[in-house]
Order: sequence, then structure tokens, then C-alpha cells
Amino acid sequence: MFLEMMQNVRKKVPLIHNITNYVTVNDCANILLACGGSPIMADDPAEVEEITSLCQGLTINMGTLNSTKVTSMLLAGKKANELAHPVILDPVGAGASAFRTESALKLLNEVRFSVIRGNISEIKTLAFGTGSTKGVDADGMDAITPETLDAAVAFAKHFAKKIHSVIAITSTIDLVTDGEKTYCIYNGHPDMRRITGTGCQLSAMTAAFVTANPDTPLEAAAAAVCAMGFCGEKAWERMTEPDGNASYRNYIIDAVYNLTGEELERGARYEVR
Repeated sequence: MFLEMMQNVRKKVPLIHNITNYVTVNDCANILLACGGSPIMADDPAEVEEITSLCQGLTINMGTLNSTKVTSMLLAGKKANELAHPVILDPVGAGASAFRTESALKLLNEVRFSVIRGNISEIKTLAFGTGSTKGVDADGMDAITPETLDAAVAFAKHFAKKIHSVIAITSTIDLVTDGEKTYCIYNGHPDMRRITGTGCQLSAMTAAFVTANPDTPLEAAAAAVCAMGFCGEKAWERMTEPDGNASYRNYIIDAVYNLTGEELERGARYEVR
């Protein structure tokens, strides 16, 4: 199954419009190129609707938020909805400030999202309208572990059903659910959290997978999450004593570039609930 998801990305080369943040914009562009997609980065209100119309999918990333960007996100999101293009939301830092929380909830109310991908604290903020994060990171108390997995699956399923979107939560154990079926994903390496932007990269890559596989958004999102985690594992195997997090970032992008559908099919580690 994941083999086909990966092959479709490489075959179709989906053009993805990214309204993303300046901390990770280059990494998001490169991860899209590595997985087989094609990126466009544009965030001015004067052009976002036109650019969205040229593309097949849209990623909205709240990492470096400002009022002008919120306007652009709403314009692009509504245009993508009008064109029936997949839209992915990465609510970075939702819960960290009133502005971020209010902006995330406004987006949720006015734009239909195919997939919402974030950490557990961000997703809880969207679900409950309030929350807390440690900067743009999840609250450590919210980590999804074997002990908290059942409760996290129940929460994610309920929220996915409520808003009719695929919910992807990345943590120690990753969850991807459409409210009926949940993938519990065990790929990844703990040091991926030491790199700024692996979550942003995953959101961009998820847009490529979902755009290339429009009839199966749940499986496409799960394939993207497995791919990113598996490539984090493969990249870690390349690390040598002088290497640090900058090398690790590059090795992850290399691993995505060299990933085959067959390799992803073999390397994906998950259970379905």
C-alpha cells in the first residue's frame, strides 16, 4: 500500500504551494524535491490566490506568524477549497500565545483541511480552544507513550470525526486517524527533535503524498509519517563521531531522496486500531 503512495508522488510530481515559516522554508522546499514533489513558496496576499490556483496542493504552516500571513492563509485556503485541492494545516505553536491560538481557530473555522498535522499540545489546543506549549514544542506531559496510547487514540479519533479531517499527531508514537481507523506509527529516532523543522518538513511532505493520492488521504498521510520516521532512522545510521544535528538534517533529506516505495513498504512499522 505505502509502495503505491510513494510511487504516485514520484510519478505525478505534485506542485505544492507552501505558506510556511522563514525558519524552515528552505528545508521544506528541499524535502518536497527529495520526495518527488515540487515546491512554490509565496505568502503575499496580492498573489496567494493566483499561486494556489497554479498548484495542486497547499500547506499552511503557522511557524512565523504575523497578521499579513494570516490574511494570506485564509485567502489561499479558501481558494484551495474552491478548487477542491488538498489543504494541510501545521498549527505550529498553537497555545503558545493568544494570537496563535486565535489564528489557528479562525483557520479551522473558515478553511476545510484534508489533514491537520501537529504535536499533541497543538492538536489539543485546536480541539479545546485553549492549551499550552513549550515554545513551539509539545508539553512533555502530553507525550504519546505506550501508557497513554489508548487515551490519545480515543482523543484523536473523536476530534477527527468532529471536524471531518485526517488528524496526524507526531510524538514518541505517531498517530494518523480519520476518526474510524488509526495508524499507530513506531518509526523515527529520538534525535529528530534536535533538528528545527522536521515537523515542518513532514507537513510539506504530507501535502505531496495526499495531493498525489487524493482518494486515500488517511493512507497517504500515514505513508508520509512512516517515510519521515523511517528516513530519520536511516539517516541516524550514517552519523559518525564528528557529525551533529546539521549533518543529521542533511542526511534525512538524502534518505528521503533515495527512498523507494519498496523500501518504505518494508521499513514502515505500525499497527492499526
